[in-house]
Amino acid sequence: MSPDLTLTVRETGPGTPYELTGDQVAALVAVPDLVRLTPAPGGRWSVRGNQKVGLIRLRTRSGGAIHLRLRPKLGIRDLLFLLSYSPTDPWHPEQVTAATADDLLPALADLLARTVRRTLEAGVLHGYREVEEELPLIRGSIRTTAQLRRTGLPLPISVRYDDHTPDIPENRILLAALHLAAHLPGVPHPTRLTLRHLADRLPGVRRPHPGEPLPTWTPTRLNARYAPALRLAGLLLSGRSIRPEGGTSAPADGFLLDLPKVFERFVTVTLGEALARHGIRCAPQDVHRLDEARRTAFRPDLVLYREGRPISVMDAKYTFLKVTAPPVDHLYQLLAYCTALGITHGHLVYAATTPGTAPTDHVIRCSPVTITAHALNLNDPPAKVLAQTAALAATAATATTA
Repeated sequence: MSPDLTLTVRETGPGTPYELTGDQVAALVAVPDLVRLTPAPGGRWSVRGNQKVGLIRLRTRSGGAIHLRLRPKLGIRDLLFLLSYSPTDPWHPEQVTAATADDLLPALADLLARTVRRTLEAGVLHGYREVEEELPLIRGSIRTTAQLRRTGLPLPISVRYDDHTPDIPENRILLAALHLAAHLPGVPHPTRLTLRHLADRLPGVRRPHPGEPLPTWTPTRLNARYAPALRLAGLLLSGRSIRPEGGTSAPADGFLLDLPKVFERFVTVTLGEALARHGIRCAPQDVHRLDEARRTAFRPDLVLYREGRPISVMDAKYTFLKVTAPPVDHLYQLLAYCTALGITHGHLVYAATTPGTAPTDHVIRCSPVTITAHALNLNDPPAKVLAQTAALAATAATATTA
């Protein structure tokens, strides 16, 4: 049996060399896109991050374990701002306590506890669910077909009725996230107690079984106060499942966040909110067709509409630009989007960790299309990051009227 190994890897940057056995290498590559491995001098392997953060435990074929800590490039407070931002639930820096500010998983658990507690202060949401069962009395309507199949005594009666219950998708998602967060490694005991107390405030709600698909929820006026907690719960639950490639030869478990998806969601929410003030409607992940035969679909992160007509397109890239020009494949992608949509201006939105990155226009030769590259400095305080997105929206709105 090989000894356990602990690896600490940053999400981006140069790799760290480690001495790894063949079984350990096989376990690391079994989970797709988890880390990047390249041979290093001295028979070692360089382990690089792949834009993911979290804590993963991989079990090797020989019975050992790899504890992989994937640390974010951003500070924990900045990352939690991206995770939890909602126009209806303003960010408060005090949401991250000093005890959890240096470690992602305890900070996430603490933030979930605070968000769910505020959500449930106004009471547990109830909804109607159709129930079919057999009762000794009539409730709702009789299921005529089922009742006629019965022989002998007429009781019990097959009925169908609407039950006003807390066992609805919104509460099931919250309950699953509370249980997950209570079992994350490194969560302080007081936070675990708070999470369990909040779970106890959802009696009558069924928690999804392990491996069971999570229920889906649709934003409505009735569940609007649940939306911030549900978005955070969804992010937590999306990172709970780690699946090796090719079956279960190298089992894995833990918690993993895909930072490009986190950044894309943040850009979609903040820019949608800011552009609405300019009379522009944003449609995230709208399906469009690239070819005349409509065989090839594409889904930009954001398509901007004014009076029902597409006027611009945006794509978020969780890439920390170090040069003035975007990668050529990014320009190709936006050029294709603009051409297929019949518009002349597109926008690429990048991440940055340094100030002073001004938008740059890239006029495509022999084409009417201009692509503007923007960079959001994610190390700025939340208010300044939101001011950057407001300025970006104003730039995009102006460009569409030029």
